[in-house]
Amino acid sequence: MLEAIIVAITSWVIGIIEQGGYAGIFILMTLEGSFLPVPSEIILTFSGYLVSQGKFSLLLVATMGALGNVTGTLITYAAGRYLGLPFLYRYGRYFLITRGDIDKAHTLFEKYGTRIIFVSRLMPGARGYIPIGAGIARMKIVPFVVTVFVGSFLYSLALTYIGVILGEHWEAVGPYIKQWSGLLLLALLVVALWWIWRRIQLIRKESKEINI
Repeated sequence: MLEAIIVAITSWVIGIIEQGGYAGIFILMTLEGSFLPVPSEIILTFSGYLVSQGKFSLLLVATMGALGNVTGTLITYAAGRYLGLPFLYRYGRYFLITRGDIDKAHTLFEKYGTRIIFVSRLMPGARGYIPIGAGIARMKIVPFVVTVFVGSFLYSLALTYIGVILGEHWEAVGPYIKQWSGLLLLALLVVALWWIWRRIQLIRKESKEINI
């Protein structure tokens, strides 16, 4: 069962990239940037592998990854800026966003400002909710977009380059990747499922505390 789910997720990601090209990378990274548990590690490293095969450009993959991430973060930024705290407190749970996430994002942005926006682009987990704080604080849109783009570009470039290296040395590393790929993908799936389960538990806990 788990193996079937892993294969389905990986095939879905790879299929979108192979059929959609750069647009596929943009769409997937937009989803990843908008607080959804879409595996950017698979998106970008596989794209890097295709770069090593001459099908993609390294810089274009990193650029499309960054642009997609900017688009995704603008969704959460807009939620914080235009919907406001009362709306997010009430309906954020339907998007697996807890009150704790919202408060933490607001606090971190108030404390560190633009720096936390840049740093969070390089941090899995924090990437999703930090832009909410920027939106709540009404950070100017141009500095926000520039900061997110630069951080996301560096993140995308690094992961894509790892894929390039793996592709260029496929004869040497290929057998090991095939041997351990199932385990690595299983680990990614377990982390994603744990993340979703944890979000649900936190939301339920917050709901009970509010009702008391």
